[in-house]
Amino acid sequence: MPKRHARAACTALAAAGLLLAGTGGATADSTPAAPSAAVTLRTADAPPELLAAMQRDLGLTPTQAKARLAHEAEAGATAARLRDRLGAAFAGAWVDGADAGTLTVATTRAADTAAIRATGARAKLVGRTLADLDAARAAVDRAAGPATPVRYVDPRSNTLVVEEIEAGAAAVLLAATGTDPAGVTVVRTAGAPRPLYDLRGGDAYYMNGSGRCSVGFPVTKGSVNGFATAGHCGRAGTGTSGFNQVAQGSFQASVFPGNDMAWVAANAQWTATPYVKGSGGANVQVTGSVLQPVGASVCRSGSTTGWHCGTIQQHDTSVTYPEGTISGVTRTTVCAEPGDSGGSYLSGSQAQGVTSGGSGNCSSGGTTFFQPLNPILSAYGLTLKVGGSDPGPGPGPGDPEPGGTWRAGTVYAAGATVTYGGSAFRCLQGHQAQTGWEPPNVPALWQRV
Repeated sequence: MPKRHARAACTALAAAGLLLAGTGGATADSTPAAPSAAVTLRTADAPPELLAAMQRDLGLTPTQAKARLAHEAEAGATAARLRDRLGAAFAGAWVDGADAGTLTVATTRAADTAAIRATGARAKLVGRTLADLDAARAAVDRAAGPATPVRYVDPRSNTLVVEEIEAGAAAVLLAATGTDPAGVTVVRTAGAPRPLYDLRGGDAYYMNGSGRCSVGFPVTKGSVNGFATAGHCGRAGTGTSGFNQVAQGSFQASVFPGNDMAWVAANAQWTATPYVKGSGGANVQVTGSVLQPVGASVCRSGSTTGWHCGTIQQHDTSVTYPEGTISGVTRTTVCAEPGDSGGSYLSGSQAQGVTSGGSGNCSSGGTTFFQPLNPILSAYGLTLKVGGSDPGPGPGPGDPEPGGTWRAGTVYAAGATVTYGGSAFRCLQGHQAQTGWEPPNVPALWQRV
């Protein structure tokens, strides 16, 4: 984002700290100021081990690491509002810069550029909408095979990217589906992604006493404790044991291919915690599940390679493994190796997803894909285990409920609408709702309509 947008994010950080400490967060007319996205997502509370890993893997200074998380939160909220405003003309958004200080929003409509710049973002006029490119990806997905294992929309180039293992494979795929090559970038890749079978969040678990995967995120379902993980790690009924080889539980549901999602219900010996295993085994706290934008930093925990960071490259990517195609995964620059499958991806303190597969390794580098967490929570009726201080003032004991359709524990996708306190709101960023994140309290997540 241009300097004024970066300054706005830094101002939000100041308001969250010194300024609010002095003013109580009220404006001159005593109207409480709406919290910024950085305050809502509690980027200032990022644990030291996460910041240290970002510095190591992204080449950042301590100041850049902290600023980056704040800028990413503000950029995600701004991009979500603009996507809602631009409608069908929206063509994607991304952040750039060491501290993610530049937000770019693409549109196919020249008249939109002034509105984009007014938010502090850069505007880019392109020829294809995000919906057009998504439709092209869906068409090639239906015919893709192992020779073209990865397809995704790249908003920066405003093209559909098709990775091919064999020369000419992408051209054959485009011809078979009638896809215009002018809107496609073909990339030659040396290795095909594969599920990382061999293998708190990030801890090891074992399937039927043999194969190893990694815990994604601890969850609850009613009074049952468990965790979300990758579907390719086990099928419904597969038994599990924990990192200590003590009987743990069993897979309750699993989907792979198509998606790569599953959840394991644990026995009474195991309790869900709001933590992921970080650098050196330290606990990294999880406070929500707001999906972050392209270009944002993300860190992964796995039982083989531990704690590593990178950036989000694309959402809604389709990947063809030898076992079949999965869709809706997120492509990242984080490395991973066999046994890391199912493990946790975090951006700041926000849960992002569970490791699906990838290529390369943590010695030479690589590309990995994660299954976003919110669809897992929604599909199986799970509640992410979160921790930290009270996120907000929600209704107190004995206070009347404001009424409406919004409910804590529900997973809301961008564009969903609810009512709360007599007003209607539209969801800007997908997340699982929690007490303190009522729509009027979090303008980074909800917009009054």
